[in-house]
Amino acid sequence: MRTSRRHRTVAGRYLLLDLVGAGGMGAVWRARDLRSGDTVAVKLLARHDTDTGLLLRFVHEQSVRIRHPHVLAPTGWAAEDELVVLVMDLVRGGSVHDLLRDHGALPEPTVRVLLDQLLQALEAVHAAGVVHRDLKPANLLLDATGRGRPHLRLADFGVAATAAEQRIAVGGLDLDGPIGTDGYLAPGHSADRPDPRQDLYAAGRVGVELLTGARASDRVPWGPLQPLLHALTEPDPGRRTPSAAAALAHLRAIGGPASDVHPLVPDRLSARRPRLAEWLDRRT
Repeated sequence: MRTSRRHRTVAGRYLLLDLVGAGGMGAVWRARDLRSGDTVAVKLLARHDTDTGLLLRFVHEQSVRIRHPHVLAPTGWAAEDELVVLVMDLVRGGSVHDLLRDHGALPEPTVRVLLDQLLQALEAVHAAGVVHRDLKPANLLLDATGRGRPHLRLADFGVAATAAEQRIAVGGLDLDGPIGTDGYLAPGHSADRPDPRQDLYAAGRVGVELLTGARASDRVPWGPLQPLLHALTEPDPGRRTPSAAAALAHLRAIGGPASDVHPLVPDRLSARRPRLAEWLDRRT
């Protein structure tokens, strides 16, 4: 049953409430699952606002199903009329990009926590045969933990790939080539096959950014994490840290002071946000 455009139910199940954010792959909405009663996130595309390539990327993303506490992968999908949605857990603390924007360079104990969780996520993703290929602060979401220990979720698998896939060119975008975001792209990789070391390079770049507050910085700061970050961002793939498991072991061997207090990760979804009608109106 569909309600008004202000509160619309998609596929008879997901009541779209308010807009969380929007990007190149569509808009993310807070929604209520009328079957379970849970509040979830849905990534939404208006079909008339997409080309075939973008829609295929959207379908490609929903095929990635990895269950891990530090991975945010879709749990389902639905479609109705001009709308297509992916369903996933609702994460209320924004992203690591937001955290850096609010606080700048982060304390080393916080960086170690975030890197540890990111490497755990990559270990699970790579064990499933998947390479993310667009790892960056905006795709690392955070639960709203206040000043407690942060909880990171690796998200946005729209351009993820597996080594077993054939190269697919969609809407001018090669889904099996070395794609991603400038500043986090790993050098030295063939366009023919995705490689987990691409993600490890990007993880190292993110680690440098967490410590310095500077995007795409080439300067790895001095300190206990310097050898690990140098190993992750090694330009030669053959000399780079070979796996997320190896990087995680290296990180945990470093040790260092722990902290129970971290930079604030607030609940960023508490304020009123635009409704569905407003978003649809902007697409027409």
